[in-house]
Amino acid sequence: MLSLSVQRAVRGALAAGVPLRRQLLRWCRAALRGDAEVVIRLVGEAEGRALNRQYRGRDYATNVLSFAYGEGDDMPLPPGLPLAGDIVLCVPVIADEAARQGKALADHYAHLVVHGMLHLQGLDHQSEADALRMEALETEILAGLGVGDPYAGDNDGVHGP
Repeated sequence: MLSLSVQRAVRGALAAGVPLRRQLLRWCRAALRGDAEVVIRLVGEAEGRALNRQYRGRDYATNVLSFAYGEGDDMPLPPGLPLAGDIVLCVPVIADEAARQGKALADHYAHLVVHGMLHLQGLDHQSEADALRMEALETEILAGLGVGDPYAGDNDGVHGP
């Protein structure tokens, strides 16, 4: 079972094209193995940059950040509890990337939600082998959602700088 909360910190023109909760829920479920409690927060560039700087030491807004509860904490989650975490999506970065890469905005959001869900479940792309494994899994999940290969013709990938 998936419990999903959506926080929209963007308004007006900036919020154009932001996925509906039902879309986010569908994409999360497609990538989920087991139960989870997830918060998806849709943010502007300033908040995205501040979070990336605080948690990754990188002073720029990035497309997606994932925070698994209990991961690296002094207080890990007790055994038996469902997966829990936050996914932060930076709306202006995602819109810019989709336009620049010639991708449908909804497809790019789907990719980043799937990517974030895989991170919450412990996958990463720290090594080349891990990145290839994660990209293959993302591509497979997205194909099941009717979304084309997000890495076709993309030299930057989702992982960015």
